[in-house]
Amino acid sequence: MRSEVMSVSSVRLFRLALGTLLLLVGTALLVARGIAWLDLEPRMLRALEGGALCALGTALGAVPVLVIRNMPVAVADTLLGFGAGVMLAATAFSLIIPGLDAAQSIGFSPWGAGGVISAGLLFGALCLFLVDLKVSGASPEALVGNDQQPVIAARIWLFVIAIIAHNIPEGMAIGVSAGGGMPDADSLAMGIALQDVPEGLVIALVLAGAGMPRFKAFLIDAASGLVEPLAAVICAWLVNIAELLLPLGLACAAGAMLLVVTQEIIPESRSNGHHRLASLGLCVGFCLMMVMDTAMS
Repeated sequence: MRSEVMSVSSVRLFRLALGTLLLLVGTALLVARGIAWLDLEPRMLRALEGGALCALGTALGAVPVLVIRNMPVAVADTLLGFGAGVMLAATAFSLIIPGLDAAQSIGFSPWGAGGVISAGLLFGALCLFLVDLKVSGASPEALVGNDQQPVIAARIWLFVIAIIAHNIPEGMAIGVSAGGGMPDADSLAMGIALQDVPEGLVIALVLAGAGMPRFKAFLIDAASGLVEPLAAVICAWLVNIAELLLPLGLACAAGAMLLVVTQEIIPESRSNGHHRLASLGLCVGFCLMMVMDTAMS
């Protein structure tokens, strides 16, 4: 009898996940048609499309939380390492190197370009570091007490704020790259969207594990990705205002992404003892993003 109840419950969960997936696909098609209908400047349109792609990646990654209760820790760590590799490669090949080229193209010497990019990188990292100080109490470990029972809801919402804060640099990177007319803007957006899929799954599982209903965890995780197209459009617009904002914007986005990777993603991927799998995933992600960046630029 119990097995029959579990079977019926599993079928319902599968139908819910499938229905949600079809709804996402339909919504994506409607959004794509709506974006095409908007009469936007080409660079702004490119930024909006890239940000929307990343938001879709986050939402798709959260769908399996409707079906599975827990992901094997080794798999989660490998996926986190993969995401870290993608973001590291994007930081280097899609942000820092184009930023140096952009700085030199507006008259800076190689030393001057290096100084501008270094200043922007440190500023971007510092800004996100200050944000992280405000939400440092919202780590996944803080969401669960010693008895494995969910703690107060305020902690969960702090964690959601942290998710949104960490999605902003990705939108910044897409917006600055698209607004500046960089040739690798599309590969950068695709790489970040690819990284957002496993990241969205892990975050949704953390929220569900903290006691949040599965469907609510999915909705919040999917909604957190909406900050990416917003940040992308804003940064694309800002870059069009002043020429100097292009290298500085690329550097700020690189600094913020670098801090996220080194302070959050890499330590988390190695916190459960699966160092080799996490490192292997990082190398694969780095190589994949590097190939995408060079092949699609």
